[in-house]
Amino acid sequence: MGEPQPSQPPQSNDSDDSSSASVPGSIVSSTTIEAPRITELSNVSSPPSKIPLRPRKIRKLSPNNDARPSPKGKPSQPPRIHAKSLTCEGELEAAITHLRSVDPLLASLIDAHPPPKYESFNTPFLALIRSILYQQLAAKAGNSIYTRFVSLCGGENGVVPENVLPLTPQELRQIGVSGRKASYLHDLARKYQNGILSDSGIVSMDDKSLFTMLTMVNGIGSWSVHMFMINSLHRPDVLPVNDLGVRKGVQMLYDLPELPRPSQMEGICEKWRPYRSVGSWYMWRLIEAKGTPSNAGAVSSGADLAFPQLEDMQQQQQSQLLDPLSVFSIGAWGQT
Repeated sequence: MGEPQPSQPPQSNDSDDSSSASVPGSIVSSTTIEAPRITELSNVSSPPSKIPLRPRKIRKLSPNNDARPSPKGKPSQPPRIHAKSLTCEGELEAAITHLRSVDPLLASLIDAHPPPKYESFNTPFLALIRSILYQQLAAKAGNSIYTRFVSLCGGENGVVPENVLPLTPQELRQIGVSGRKASYLHDLARKYQNGILSDSGIVSMDDKSLFTMLTMVNGIGSWSVHMFMINSLHRPDVLPVNDLGVRKGVQMLYDLPELPRPSQMEGICEKWRPYRSVGSWYMWRLIEAKGTPSNAGAVSSGADLAFPQLEDMQQQQQSQLLDPLSVFSIGAWGQT
């Protein structure tokens, strides 16, 4: 009886099996059974399990395999500018340099005017109180009422929620504050007392959150918040799209056939990012230079950041709370 022929290992269907042995570093399963061993197992009553030889394919990795080249023909994106408070050292200069480089028309306007200046500051609470007191008043009347209110609180340092809440509508009416404004003042003070708002929280909030929180206060609208963010907190990238002065300045600067709508302002002024606050400041300078009246009362009082309180704007925008320029010259409390 002839000697049984050794069993042949099953053939792999993988077309690369025949060359796998010659590939450096190829891995063969440790469970592979050699032909002589299969012969020995042939005498066992139970047939051996056939384990196919399927060496793994080896994919050589280059040292920089994870690096993916940037698509050809596409210019790399410029690094994003992270703007800081305009009172930070060198930030205003950086803003002006940026605006010059991205907008030639604005560059000519920058050359024609000195840069904005920022005054000393007090607390955000005091600035917001002033914004409410000055609503839809001429600068002279607003100054008079504000002075009386401060005296009622025992000085500017005494304008705190604990001293504002006890003031009755009757006491406030005696110094020229309407019943509606009195309710606004109390609502602001109450939100401070309840911890919904705080000076430190206002300073640390991002622009979107701050806008949402402040417009929750009765009597404070979007225009007021934008002015407060620019002139009290010195936020660098605020575009007051509803401000008639800024819209008129944009129309003049770009020689537009009609006044741009608030919904168009974002697209038109996109190139100014992240310094749209400074771009807006120059729009007010532009309308002043063209003979459009700005807040004469604030300018005469020495306020450097002249934001408009235009009589005709107040008549055209009764739905907005138009704050005089001098309201927001208090500055950025807590900024360094």
